[in-house]
Amino acid sequence: MGERFGVRYRIFAATQQEAEVRAEGIALEQTVEIPRDCVPAGYIEDTILGQVISVAPEIEGAYFAEITYSMDAVGNGFTQLLNVLFGNSSIQMGIKLVGFTPCAALTEQFPGAGFGAKGIRALTRRKTGGFVCPVIKPVGSTSERLAELAYLSARAGADIIKEDHGLANQPSAPFGNRVGAIAAAVSSANMERAEEGDTTRALYFANLCSGAFDLRNKAMFAQEAGADGVIIMPGISGFDAINALAQDPDFGLPIMAHPSHLGPYVLSPETGYSHAMMFGTLMRLAGADISVFPNVGGRFGFSAEECTSIASACCDPDGYGVEILPSPGGGMSVQRMAEIVEIYGDDCVYLLGGGLLRYGDRIGEGIKEMRSAVSEQA
Repeated sequence: MGERFGVRYRIFAATQQEAEVRAEGIALEQTVEIPRDCVPAGYIEDTILGQVISVAPEIEGAYFAEITYSMDAVGNGFTQLLNVLFGNSSIQMGIKLVGFTPCAALTEQFPGAGFGAKGIRALTRRKTGGFVCPVIKPVGSTSERLAELAYLSARAGADIIKEDHGLANQPSAPFGNRVGAIAAAVSSANMERAEEGDTTRALYFANLCSGAFDLRNKAMFAQEAGADGVIIMPGISGFDAINALAQDPDFGLPIMAHPSHLGPYVLSPETGYSHAMMFGTLMRLAGADISVFPNVGGRFGFSAEECTSIASACCDPDGYGVEILPSPGGGMSVQRMAEIVEIYGDDCVYLLGGGLLRYGDRIGEGIKEMRSAVSEQA
């Protein structure tokens, strides 16, 4: 009999009895997808069928259901794992996935992040404090201009140079040309930092806006061109794209996950995933080393409670695999750093986007101000 892992759902129901019926329905839907009286006795009923462990009230009208599933229902595919976690039930109203408890067989098969928070700190050589991460943009800029912004940012002490998630393969900055130019610029800035006695270094993360057909090719190209990491949008390219690269023996760079296209998974109070599950647990499960999400107080409307739950899920030492870095973005500024560092602390990648563009060619000054603000609040 295969090992079993647990999943927690929030079920919206009027009564305990209704919640229990709905929980049994989830157990069926996520595994055999046939009526209960049609489930064959023996192996299918005893092992493959989801097992409802408990249904307990949370608040009026909402219940927590704990259901376990066998690894035999998953097989060896990450996509099927997601299918078992929340396949057809994700289409039903009043069901939200809020928790996950792995088993030993699952963690062995899907080890999670290859670098995590400690690995990123080792690569940047920044022993303490938060990570300053400018976002190089906007779309429509030339490769040369983006490389210039990357150089100025890295030269000023940025820890991670992140491409905007909208940079794909546009004619203004084709992927191959752009990645090589930015990688060279950041490398040059790192050498100059080292010559001045700076023991830290900047990492350049290239955006892989790509489908399954050529995502790995682009990832390998970025690695060969000198990038220090890659960005994947699992809402577009798929969570398995992260998992596959994280476990690829020929690929050795950290992965940043961007939340584009993931909004509908979390924004409904009664369907989808909890914020912590989507941007914390699921990112760790897939193998992301850094998880980007909308910051509290920005233009996306995530609450302080939702953001802290994400950060906690990323950084929990008892969470899935190694601890990873939360990366809030949107609404970031020097003026807000006291508030923001108070929320997230040192093990966090602080994104700086459009606000930096106001500095123009003085972008390095903005980086230094942010570094000072992060250090003062740490």
